[in-house]
Amino acid sequence: MKYSRLTKEQFEELHQEFINFLATQSITADEWANLKENKPELAEMELDVFSDLIWEGALSKAQYLEHISPQHMYLFHLAEDKMHAIVVNLKNDVDITTKDGYNWLRENLMDENVEFLQADKEYTEDKNLDKFKMIEQGAVITKGDLYRYFDKLIN
Repeated sequence: MKYSRLTKEQFEELHQEFINFLATQSITADEWANLKENKPELAEMELDVFSDLIWEGALSKAQYLEHISPQHMYLFHLAEDKMHAIVVNLKNDVDITTKDGYNWLRENLMDENVEFLQADKEYTEDKNLDKFKMIEQGAVITKGDLYRYFDKLIN
């Protein structure tokens, strides 16, 4: 397995897609029930393959990632050849993961305690795995609104 198995909730959300996936392998509902009952290791493999397919599709389409912690905001644009990062660092004890802290940041973007950094990072030979590792570390796929806002602000 290349990525990680989808959660029970994710499988429930993708129930129809999973049925279609099984159908492409000519596995009927009865055969699936039989597999789970009598060959659980094969059923587990099917779940893993499906999970990887879903991850591969989502990661291929992802254009932006965000990772926000109390004093740092990491915003990534996932371009074709590299990722561009905008980092917002707070040099005070304001916690931007709280509503009050986030509002403070919005109202004090030019404060001396707010620092902006930018960098480009090349992908390794497996671009989607690079993205997945960032998600494992807490980043989430977004539409890029924050990235575009800060990109306009500082460039």
